[in-house]
Amino acid sequence: MLYIGVDLGTSAVKLLLMQGDGKIVNVVSREYPISFPHPGWSEQKPEDWWAQTLGGLKELTKDCDKESIKGISFGGQMHGLVVLDENDQVIRPAILWNDGRTGHETDYLNNVIGKEHLSEFTANIAFAGFTAPKLLWMKKNEPENFDRIQKIMLPKDYIAYMLSGVHCTDVSDASGMLLFDVKNKCWSKDMLEICSVKESQMAKVYESFEVVGTIRPEIAKDLGFSLDVKIIAGAGDNAAAAIGTGTVGDGRCNISLGTSGTIFISSKTFCVDDQNALHAFAHADGYYHLMGCMLSAASCNKWWMEDIIGTNDYGKEQAAIEKLGENHVFFLPYLMGERSPHNNPDARGMFIGMTMDTTRADMTQAVLEGVAFGIRDSFEVAKSQGIRINSTKICGGGAKSPLWKKIMANVLGIDVEVIESEEGPGYGGAILAAVGCGEYQSVEEAADRLVKVIDVIHPEPALVEKYEKKYQYFKKLYPTVKALWPEK
Repeated sequence: MLYIGVDLGTSAVKLLLMQGDGKIVNVVSREYPISFPHPGWSEQKPEDWWAQTLGGLKELTKDCDKESIKGISFGGQMHGLVVLDENDQVIRPAILWNDGRTGHETDYLNNVIGKEHLSEFTANIAFAGFTAPKLLWMKKNEPENFDRIQKIMLPKDYIAYMLSGVHCTDVSDASGMLLFDVKNKCWSKDMLEICSVKESQMAKVYESFEVVGTIRPEIAKDLGFSLDVKIIAGAGDNAAAAIGTGTVGDGRCNISLGTSGTIFISSKTFCVDDQNALHAFAHADGYYHLMGCMLSAASCNKWWMEDIIGTNDYGKEQAAIEKLGENHVFFLPYLMGERSPHNNPDARGMFIGMTMDTTRADMTQAVLEGVAFGIRDSFEVAKSQGIRINSTKICGGGAKSPLWKKIMANVLGIDVEVIESEEGPGYGGAILAAVGCGEYQSVEEAADRLVKVIDVIHPEPALVEKYEKKYQYFKKLYPTVKALWPEK
């Protein structure tokens, strides 16, 4: 049997064809444009997503036995606002996750409605990228378009609709809208009222591995697929990627060192921290997860290497680093502000502790350690909720560095596991499709059988002790300097 995972990203859609045993048969990527109509705005046309997905499906499956294709599922960029009219036509370009136009609306939700109420309604507080502030912005600035809304959807769910004809979403992606009661896995009537939205305008909610329908006959004919190909709900990109790394069940962890950095912790029980420092979302395995997102991770290292010291030889620069846990230079990794756990868009990057004998290697080391310390900030919040974490998977571009993995293992004091295949949300989507079609009885079973660990970096007790002292110093830095940034 064959299963397709569709990863609808911000710059491209990546499609993956997987056998039932987890072997990847083919991967195809199709790019589409992104527009910035005003400074800080970020939009895309859902029609472009669909055109490239449809073309990508044809390319992906051109050489396979199409009768063997049984299911299609998704991972996708979260939080984006897709609005359809009474004829299911797109009303306006989608407002994306990284769009910053909703500052006033976010402040209104957090400070007028109140963070305590938001947390009670949804288990989360407002961020500029979330969907609810976008609706408030649209109501204020585009009232005629707002009045035309018949369906509110998320990016990947628009593709699921185009394939199946069903207005659907899944619990993990819905969790990032600030319209969803995460604990009870249903739309929040309070938040819908605050945003002047009716429940009938919202998509039907499914678990990520549930079948929402079968492929439309006209689409099946165009692609040469069987009419009984199942469309499975899928998940938000981070939850789908977590499935692809086996981060399911209770107390499992995945760290992604991409452009941004995330720490994703799965849990079989619902929990939310007192400060809402971490996102509390439903997970694609049927349970829940906590997630911390730092806005700059591997991008900090890229900035330092390429823009500041002017080199592409990352390995050579890291080879000069010899004494871990003894660096006196610290780096605050807030080059684009920070999300978790500080939720401060005004935060900025800083080097602290340089002296006349500070070397280039010290500065490079500080950048790697600063990101690791930033991840630990969110890690500590999760531990404060009683979650025990003994190991973590690691993925993303930064995970290609043996040194960075060693630093991460010793800063966190846990094993860091490297997996055999890292194909991100597309692989997770394909796994969800396999579960939805009955190839596996549960997401946990599928992940345990398909995700293979090929290397483990163990923490070293002496180095853990050194980094513990360094982290205790690092965590004093943000509260000490945060008052400086708004003056800029």
